[in-house]
Amino acid sequence: MNLMSMKNTKRILVIVGPTAIGKTRLSIELAKALNTEIISCDSRQFYKELLIGATPPNPKELSEVKHHFIQHLSVENGFNAGQFEIDAMAKIEELHKTKDTIIIVGGSGLYIDAICKGFDKMPKISTELRIQLNQEFKQKGIAWLQEEIKKIDPIFFESCDTQNPQRLLRALEVYKVTGETLSSFKSETAKVRPFEIIRIGLTIDRALLYERIDARVDKMLEEGLLEEVESLLPLQKKNALQTVGYKEIFSFYNNECTLEQAVANIKKNTRRFAKRQLTWFKKDESIKWFEPHQIKEIKTFIGL
Repeated sequence: MNLMSMKNTKRILVIVGPTAIGKTRLSIELAKALNTEIISCDSRQFYKELLIGATPPNPKELSEVKHHFIQHLSVENGFNAGQFEIDAMAKIEELHKTKDTIIIVGGSGLYIDAICKGFDKMPKISTELRIQLNQEFKQKGIAWLQEEIKKIDPIFFESCDTQNPQRLLRALEVYKVTGETLSSFKSETAKVRPFEIIRIGLTIDRALLYERIDARVDKMLEEGLLEEVESLLPLQKKNALQTVGYKEIFSFYNNECTLEQAVANIKKNTRRFAKRQLTWFKKDESIKWFEPHQIKEIKTFIGL
């Protein structure tokens, strides 16, 4: 079937998959072939300070194709999937005035869903409850928080960065206020979007993916990850920095572990995160799966 010749003339091409699998390279190649632009759905790559640990497209890649929602925020800014839905939909509407197809790429399932499905209105959280839950977390630790979320919202737990206490606290806040899970606030019925959605997933043998992840971590260290994290020590409590690749190095600088242990933890936690990403995306039966090298087959699938 030639997907690019179907009736609806406005489309988004969604490229998903786990970290380190090659989404950036594929999206740039397809964007060039389609003469279009890219919207990033990688929540770590929104932040301008995370130039190494979040592995955003490099300057050469950014110069090849216009990207949106890359390094447009500071870690000192608050941002969430609900706000991203509003901003991304406005950008898609703008780009569709001159482009028939726009490429959406990323590994953050919640942010992909923000575009493809939308969210119901999120509840407001009182300052008192937020303070109370933060104090409880400080007393009981992250293992307690992980168990709480695993129990009340296993769907969210499967997809989120379970080492990020701010994400977990947000899910607990929503449950305490509404009695409903954070994952339930994704629209039960996907919002009607004024474009066709074509989904492509990238996957490879798990052992090979883990080798790629380990090699990527080694490369980040060679490129200066330690220095990047050291420069962010004054901001280490910020929500955007409660993520794999940064938390582990903060622990090293805070004399909580050796550098060797920190690096091993980055690799281990990144592999776990990749597994959760795949679990999230594999549930979507509309995704057509390919291996990263199958560029010719992908182009045929989308009608190029």
